[in-house]
Amino acid sequence: MQDKANITKALDRIGIAIIEAGNPSANQKEADFFQSAQKIPLTHAQLCAFGSTRRKDVRADEDAACLALLTANTPWVSIFGKSCDYQVTDVLKTTLENNLLMIEDTCAFLKSHGRRVIFDAEHFFDGYLENPDYALACVAAAVSGGADVVCLCDTNGGSFPEDVEKTVQHVCAAFPRAEFGIHAHNDSDLAVAVTLSAVRAGATHIQGTFLGFGERCGNASLCSIIPNLQLKLGYSCIPDESMKLLSSTAREIAEIANISVRKNTPFIGASAFAHKAGMHTDAVLKVRRSFEHITPESVGNHRRFLVSDIAGKAALLERILKIFPDFDKNSPALGRIIQIIKEKEYRGYQFEGADSSMELIIRREINGIEPFFDLISYKVLDELPYDTGSATATIKLTVGGKLKITAADGDGPVNALDKSLREALTEFYPCLHEVHLIDYKVRVMEPKNATAAQVRVLITSADAESEWTTIGVANDIIEASWIALVDSIAYKLLKS
Repeated sequence: MQDKANITKALDRIGIAIIEAGNPSANQKEADFFQSAQKIPLTHAQLCAFGSTRRKDVRADEDAACLALLTANTPWVSIFGKSCDYQVTDVLKTTLENNLLMIEDTCAFLKSHGRRVIFDAEHFFDGYLENPDYALACVAAAVSGGADVVCLCDTNGGSFPEDVEKTVQHVCAAFPRAEFGIHAHNDSDLAVAVTLSAVRAGATHIQGTFLGFGERCGNASLCSIIPNLQLKLGYSCIPDESMKLLSSTAREIAEIANISVRKNTPFIGASAFAHKAGMHTDAVLKVRRSFEHITPESVGNHRRFLVSDIAGKAALLERILKIFPDFDKNSPALGRIIQIIKEKEYRGYQFEGADSSMELIIRREINGIEPFFDLISYKVLDELPYDTGSATATIKLTVGGKLKITAADGDGPVNALDKSLREALTEFYPCLHEVHLIDYKVRVMEPKNATAAQVRVLITSADAESEWTTIGVANDIIEASWIALVDSIAYKLLKS
């Protein structure tokens, strides 16, 4: 429940107007959230409770789910109902006429109790294709019942943008005094495009989730919809000053939800404005818009030049200048860094996926970094069965001359090593309590060498503000993991 409250606060800070916070009739936990949510101070947003039209054989004022929407005590309520004829007859098992009454009665009941009502016309675009007269009749029932917004839903996520645009134009023309919205699923990877087409056709209410969460392939992602509409098409979605919070808000919500934002996510991903190829890097350094459709700063992201065997000296120099703005491009340190990178890449390192390890190389060569600890030894024991803690790691190290010995159990040797290292260091560096490992990847470099092959390990760590990835390469998977873990800790301590 606290996670949902924190996400609500994050969405409010960025300027989302309506937050649909759950179904109060689903379970007691959902109902309890709406009661506690009354105490959350909101600046921009209003809460919305979600439910369905009344049941086919019960009056709205006797339907438990409809009554639960009222007890949620939210300014807005969103109810879904069928707008596709076969969904009514084959799924709801009722008549087309009764479904129209269910829609109108429920909207009217909620309006009579002072709520602002959104009617989600479920399966609307499929229904419109098969029986347009009935789909429009469902819209008319919601409008007659007093719905403030009728949201047209591409529930199966199979519609094409041009078809949605034509349909929305027709519906808006048929009901010129009504306000319409769009709710798109991403089953054809077109949810954002469908949403933009609907807006261009007259929809003014957009439903989506911030990171595209949702059934099956997810819902339309607001992280793409908002900047497309506001920065490119001139619509107002959130306060202008909030647009620069887009990337940090996405990371905050991902952190709460315990997931990672995909690096190639448009606008907000770590690779959204990352340049690797030498030609691209050279062009962007000369004319920033040559390979960028917007400025990364406008959505709170930043430009990255990935240093690799094809990126060239210019990309590395740009990377260095971001860390040390006064760096002399004629400094011998530049040559040393290039040589280190070439040697490591020859051994299997790939720094375009581990920007933080690259930064540590730059800092060590230019500014020098005193080690945060000195390792004496570590020992990892793996055992079967895997019922409770399959491995134990013991670490002996010193910090500022002080000896520390720790041991920890973990789900596998790397997890045990990670736990033991953090336990050893948090006494000296309390900020490490904030860090947790969110992703771990292993790649065998030369499969033909079988168990003697080199392995590349990528570790992604995160705190409440950001995430970072470090790399280790060795013939032994534990050693490669240790190299990446140490870099991960060092990067956090440098940040702090």
